[in-house]
This record gives sequence, C-alpha cells and structure tokens, in this order.
Amino acid sequence: MLKKAFAITAVAALLSAVFFLAPLLDKDERARRSEAEYVSMFKEVVDIVKESYVDKVDDKKLMTGAINGMLAALDPHSTYMPVTEYSEMKVHMAGAFGGVGIELDMRNGKLMVNAPIEDTPAFRAGILAGDHIFQIDGKPTKDLPINECVSRMRGTPGTQVTLTIVREGTAKPLTFRLTRAIIKTKSLKARLLEPGYGYVRIAEFQERTGEDFDKALKTLAADNGAPLSGLILDLRYNPGGLVDQAYRVADRFIGEGLTNGDIVTTKGRDAKSVQTLTATIGEKEPKYPMVVLINGGSASASEIVAGALQDHKRAVVMGTQSFGKGSVQSVMTLNNGDGLKLTTARYYTPSGRSIQAKGITPDIEVEFAKPAAAKKETEPEIREQDLDGHMQGAQESKPAPETKPAVPETKPAAPPKPAHPTLLPKVNGAGKEPSEQELLQKDNQLARALELIKGVNVLKKGLLR
Repeated sequence: MLKKAFAITAVAALLSAVFFLAPLLDKDERARRSEAEYVSMFKEVVDIVKESYVDKVDDKKLMTGAINGMLAALDPHSTYMPVTEYSEMKVHMAGAFGGVGIELDMRNGKLMVNAPIEDTPAFRAGILAGDHIFQIDGKPTKDLPINECVSRMRGTPGTQVTLTIVREGTAKPLTFRLTRAIIKTKSLKARLLEPGYGYVRIAEFQERTGEDFDKALKTLAADNGAPLSGLILDLRYNPGGLVDQAYRVADRFIGEGLTNGDIVTTKGRDAKSVQTLTATIGEKEPKYPMVVLINGGSASASEIVAGALQDHKRAVVMGTQSFGKGSVQSVMTLNNGDGLKLTTARYYTPSGRSIQAKGITPDIEVEFAKPAAAKKETEPEIREQDLDGHMQGAQESKPAPETKPAVPETKPAAPPKPAHPTLLPKVNGAGKEPSEQELLQKDNQLARALELIKGVNVLKKGLLR
C-alpha cells in the first residue's frame, strides 16, 4: 500500500513538473520558430525586391543596406564599415600614416587646404592655408569625395605625389612635387597660460595620446622652471577615442597608494565584457589644483577621464553637461576584411554612475559666453539622450541630472563639432594660434578655470601662515 502511494506521489510530481515546464519549453520553441519565420520572411522580401523592384538591384548594395538597417535598429553607434572606411578608421586612431601633411576640407566642390601640419613635406614646401588643390597627379579634384582625395595623396613613404594648386593673388597655378613621409598627427596641445599654470587640450584619444600627455606634463614643468602650481585639462568637444589612452591620462593623477584606484568599469551581457581598469600604484603628478573643462561635445573616453577625476576628488569639473555616450563599442574584423563596430557594454565611473544618456554633470556650471559679434540664434546642443534609438542608461540609486528636451531636428550619431573652433588652440596645423591673453579674453570658461585654481592657491597660502 505504501509503495502504491509512493508511486502515485511520484507520478503526480512528474506530471506537476511537466505541467510547469511546458510553458517554458513552449516559449523556447516559440522563440526558435519565430526566428526561423523572420529569416524566411527576410529571404522572401529579398526575393520580391530582386524580382519586382523598378530597377535591377545590386546584391552588395541590398545586403549591406540590410546590415546597416539591422545595426541602426540597435543603437546609433553600432555600425558596419566597408574595408576602405575601416582602414581609414584604423589609420586615424593610429595617428600616423604615409602622406604629405595637409588638413583638408571640401568647400563648394573644391578641395581646400585648412592648414599644413608643421614639419611635414607640405609645410616645408610652402603650401598655405586657403590654397585650392586643383589637381592630384594631374587628375582634377573637383566634386571628388574628400575620402578619395585623401586616398590619392596618401601612400608609401618615399614615393612622390604632384599637387597643382590655385592660390589667391597668384596669376598661374603652382605645382608642388612632394615626397611622402611618415606623418604623425598630434591629439593634444600644451602651453603655459601664466607662470606656474599649465593648460593641456586633448582633441581626441589616439594611440599615442597617453605617451604624448606624459611628455607634455614634463615639458610644461621644464618650461616653468619648477613644478606646476595648477593645471587645466580641456576636454571640450573631445568625442572620445581609445579607452586605454583615456585610462593612461587619468592614471597620472589617481592611485598614489593602496586605496581604491578604480578609473572605469565596463559591464555588458557577456561575462568577458565585465572588467574594471584600476590605476597603477606609484609616482603621480604633484597634488596641484586642477580643473577639467567639459561641454556637450565631450563624449565617451573624455567622460571617463572627467568622471574618474571627479569621483576621486582630484579635479573640479567645470563647464556644461557632457554628451552622455556611456557605451562601449567593440570593433571586429569580418572575414572579408570589412569592420563591424558593435555596442557590447556600458561605462561606469568609480562611484558606480552610468554615463549612458546622462553624461557628467560639472561641479561648477559655466556656460560659454559667445563674443558679442557671434551672438546669433543657434540650435540647442544635441546629446546622446537626443539620438534616435539611443540605449537607456543603467538604473542607479542617485537621481539623474536634469536633462534638456529632445531636439526635433535630424540628430547626429556623434558629438557636435566646435561651434567656435577658432577660440580653441589648434592641435594640428601651422595656422597662427591665439596668444595666452587672447585665449583668456575670448574664452570665459578657461578664464574662470584659471581664476579658480589661483584662488585655491591663495587660500592654501593663507591657511599655511
């Protein structure tokens, strides 16, 4: 009787388990069936388009369009890059290439010289800002895509390229036969604003930014003839770049001892994407007062630096709310050589704040005061939260900073470029840079930062008496 009761109980338990597991099994089966149905539907649509579209459809165009559409449905930063675009991205981030050293721009279908880069073949040959490059190796440049023009001018160091240039005030076109060389671009610029007070502007985090930053700090101290009394790190309009280089910049100021030295944490669905970059222990920069300048164009890696220095109380962050691009893009090489940039994780500051769609809130908010002559009606700044299809930020215990309403116009997938680039010192190029006095007169944010650092030093001296 006992065995019979036990058997009945076991059967009941088995039936109960099947009853409760059935919905889960059905759910998995439905998901598999749904995926198969969508794949079948996609193939059906492709077949219909190829058969019935008004013009004959190129297979490559159709498939790459489908890939781009799929990635665009995820978020604004996941993208497919054809091999030429992928190669250009790698060259750009490397900060070195074979070429002649010219910053280019396309204006009304004309290829124009923005500025030659100092100490390059173009600079030494006498090419000037404002020159119109009419021909490259005898072939016209009019209405050519700028990427095609760049490709023609770049090449193996030691080879030659001939540029035909039309210059205002010159009767005949000028011909320059240039020998290509290794061109190293600079991602930062450093100078002393006043004796004791250094200024470093980082335009983007490239492969040599960390190394160049270390050298810049040493040069500033050497030029000053003594350790610095303060530093302004300008990250305005810095769209980001390589995270390991942002880490190297923050590492110069964080982690002198065994206390918490976290700089940034990444978290994603894949366990491999969960990691924390921690500062090295050792000699750091002296504890001079420091200000980090940010604005709506400061994104990604620049937000990592600002957030780390802010959380560790190593610098005062000044300016306006940053862009809020707190997502990690992993770049993968496809079998055919093309590239895939896919969002795989989110960034978190040392205190656990998610940057995504929030950004970094400055400790002291200072709006940029435009010169009287430049005060015109302008569009509001666009940030990550305004982009179509942006990822939501992770939930956090602290209240989110105030956000501005979304802008209805077409929204870019990258931080905006400087509205007044002439007010920022050039990182590359041989154009005349503004003097320290001109910079401070035209840039109220920079002037406020310098005043704050000097005020802190005055207060320190008073307390030490």
